[in-house]
Amino acid sequence: MKLKRASAVVGTPELPGDKSISHRAALIAAIAEGETRIQNFSASADCVSTLNCLRELGVQIKVDGSEVAVMGVGKTGLRLSNITLDCGNSGTTIRLLAGILAGQDFESSLTGDDSLKSRPMERISTPLTQMGASVVSTDGHAPLKIQGRNPLNPIEFRLPVASAQIKSAILLAGLHANGETTVIESAPTRDHTERMLELFGIEVRSEDRDGKRISIRGGQPVSPGDMKIPADISAGSFFMVAAACMPGSDITLRNLGVNPTRSAIVDVMKRLGVEIDILNVDNQCNEPTATVRIRGGLQATRENVPARISGAFIPNLIDEIPILAVLGTQLANGLEVRDASELRHKESDRISSIITNLKLMGAEVTEFSDGFYVKSSNLRGARIDAYSDHRIAMAFAVAGLLADGETEIEGADCAAVSFPGFFEILQGVVR
Repeated sequence: MKLKRASAVVGTPELPGDKSISHRAALIAAIAEGETRIQNFSASADCVSTLNCLRELGVQIKVDGSEVAVMGVGKTGLRLSNITLDCGNSGTTIRLLAGILAGQDFESSLTGDDSLKSRPMERISTPLTQMGASVVSTDGHAPLKIQGRNPLNPIEFRLPVASAQIKSAILLAGLHANGETTVIESAPTRDHTERMLELFGIEVRSEDRDGKRISIRGGQPVSPGDMKIPADISAGSFFMVAAACMPGSDITLRNLGVNPTRSAIVDVMKRLGVEIDILNVDNQCNEPTATVRIRGGLQATRENVPARISGAFIPNLIDEIPILAVLGTQLANGLEVRDASELRHKESDRISSIITNLKLMGAEVTEFSDGFYVKSSNLRGARIDAYSDHRIAMAFAVAGLLADGETEIEGADCAAVSFPGFFEILQGVVR
């Protein structure tokens, strides 16, 4: 994929359904007692992996464009698969599905591509084993073998790292426990699973005491229903930053999910002086939505605004840090990111991927074990590597629009993991 400098981005790009919410909708619908119809389901390769795994477990699924119908089999109605379940590149699929399979009375095997097999899995094997399942990893990584048990033991588990995927795996396993299971967060993470469980009629209790405690009682029935998935704010972040960086830009993102545990990027960009309007606030799929309009560029940025992202902000915009690094090259004082060591355990080591590619484009960057500092820089076109990481590919596509000369992204097709058609949609708003 080749890109050249643009003067502005203008329009209303059509974004896919939120990937995180789509995963959860399909997984919980599969164990509901009846049919659930899901509109605006993400067409990402990751969500396709989730649907394929559920089919292998005996769930009937029909796909008609962006509408997906899932015929739920109940919490104990999944069947033994004769093959290893392939989760592709999707950490959400393997971790959340592991939580469900921990409560089944058969053995399952799960694997994924080379990138997924490099990601840590002992984070879920430890709590699921405490609940009574047998989870055997390969040196702490996939492939996984899970011997389920029903009922599971309820546990109280404090998350060792801020991770919505670990929290979700435990809560989904907790549906199959004989009693109440509690997850304790030291830092808040995205709450899509809790919201989705409530949409399916499951009572989830939350309280703030020695950290945020989220509890679920086993044995509750899962009721089916119809829903529509909001547009993905992580997908929208690339257009938001592109607009912010180019004077004369005007981008409108409709039906955008603005869940407070996901919308930190809006808060950060406002703090940095980007002109953002939040309009038509609504609720969809038990999730807040809005129309978000961004007008460029960064003329309003004040030099005395501290361009630093750290602490509690990080879990709520961990997926947006690659594109925020690109934004940092356009800020008067650059951008520093700390407390983000989790980036090293994503589809690629994102700290390394960001730094390597920014340096190739002429940016001055300092690496830390838990983040980086990028100075204000005039970018130049370069040949860069996506490192088989969809968010790196899309972030550096935006960088290519800001750079002098031509930028070529090797392996750009990996963007389809979360956003099929991204490059065509991006080109459609370039001026």
